[in-house]
Amino acid sequence: MEPPVRLASTGTITHGVSVGEVLGVSTLADARLIAGESGLGRIVQRLNVMEVPDILAWVKPHELLLTTGYPLRNTPQSLGRLVADLDERGLSALAIKLGRYVDELPAEMAEQADRLGFPLILLPNDVGFDDILNQVLTDILNRQAAVLARAEEAHRALVQVVLAGGGLNEVTAEVANLLDVSVAAVDGSGRVLAAAGPAGHVTVLCESITHEGSPAAEAARTPDAGRARSFASVPVLAGGHHHGRIVAYSPSAAIRDSDIGILERAATVAALVVTRQEAVNAVESKYRADFLRDVLTGRAGTVERVTARAGAFGWDLSRPVTVLVAELDPDGDERSAQDRLVACWTAAIRRHDPHGAVAGFSHEVVAVVDASADVARMAKDAACAFADAPPATFSTGTSRPSPGAETLPEAYAQALKAARVGRQLHGPGAVAHFDQLGVYRLLSLVNDTDELHAFVRETLGPLATDDDAENADLRRTLQALLETNLNVAETARRLHFHYNTLRYRIGKLERLLGGFTDDPHLRLNLTLALHVLRMRGI
Repeated sequence: MEPPVRLASTGTITHGVSVGEVLGVSTLADARLIAGESGLGRIVQRLNVMEVPDILAWVKPHELLLTTGYPLRNTPQSLGRLVADLDERGLSALAIKLGRYVDELPAEMAEQADRLGFPLILLPNDVGFDDILNQVLTDILNRQAAVLARAEEAHRALVQVVLAGGGLNEVTAEVANLLDVSVAAVDGSGRVLAAAGPAGHVTVLCESITHEGSPAAEAARTPDAGRARSFASVPVLAGGHHHGRIVAYSPSAAIRDSDIGILERAATVAALVVTRQEAVNAVESKYRADFLRDVLTGRAGTVERVTARAGAFGWDLSRPVTVLVAELDPDGDERSAQDRLVACWTAAIRRHDPHGAVAGFSHEVVAVVDASADVARMAKDAACAFADAPPATFSTGTSRPSPGAETLPEAYAQALKAARVGRQLHGPGAVAHFDQLGVYRLLSLVNDTDELHAFVRETLGPLATDDDAENADLRRTLQALLETNLNVAETARRLHFHYNTLRYRIGKLERLLGGFTDDPHLRLNLTLALHVLRMRGI
């Protein structure tokens, strides 16, 4: 037997009419709902006629299935399972004529329909299927045409907003006007960027957005297709990136599927606005970075010129300031990590010093902040935000206070030196101040690392390497002796050694290194060699 003919309009119908609205057409004036009243909101997008026993292989979601019961005339026991099978396949309702092939529906069928919210409709015998098909399909097509016309009107209005140079404020205002709802544009972190609608409704919407598990948040995860709702949310996507979402709120629960289509168009327009703004920000960011680089290298001109141009960016470089350098650690040196580093530091500086300057260079982020600001807290805030997306890390260096723009190049060099030497001393993620580097500042000035290695080998001899497990232990003993100025009793207490054990170790160290207990110059060399060994990466 040939498969049943599907009677529906060509193309993809994305909107339809509810089962309740289908019952309102004139041909179904005498039809009666016998079960499944809670499912009257189900959407009908297609119609199908069941006159073959294997209909389940041919049905599709959102169909209204019409039948005389002919395929079931010899197997009435199949009626008990039919409702569950149709509901599982996403059908909207079943309309049946009784009396010719099936005299009555079993009670379990009605019970199951009520439990599942699956409408069962008893059709009048004097109405032909062709009349029902014609009238319902006409209503569906008319509804679809109206939805498309409304969506096209909304699209033109939203495109005009973009062409006129409007931003998210204008987009949300236009959508709120079109749908008569409150609308908010939200970024990826849940921050409301723009909102429009009645003030009280906007307040409810914004409060709901900020609370995880709220109706607005749930709308983003569990759309209630086919039913009116109070909240709706669609993502804003561009270039494969998720930029946030458009969220709508109606206190009267009047948001329907056709409104979702307009929200999706608004999200597309919002994506255009966001990408356009990102392009503008990228140009402005490069301009700011170029200017700050010129300032920090002494090529930006006079102090007056630097101060004036910095003021145009909202920066105050005329006050006493401190320079911070945040540099990605080698294992995390990648473009995406650098972009995140710039974003995290920019947000941290804006929170703590709105007039501070911050810009991303090719390999580091540089900030110029008020000398009285809590630099350690800024660095901690930036590090916490950056740690949300591991595994990259960064090291931070801080300069001495700079009295003004003319000394910023020197301060920048100090901060850069502190970041790099701090990483050598403490490893990735180090935070160092230039004044805390001590002798390491001087050692870092030696560009010839081979010479430093040679100095360590000549001074420490066999203790310069870890070829023998005892070497590291002897170096720790030597370090403690030098730090206590050869105070044997204090060194023994610090290392938890017996006095005689320490005396034995001192004798062994002097046989390896020479008489350092009597030679202050040798002690100085040994101290410097141990410092060089602590500088990682040398």
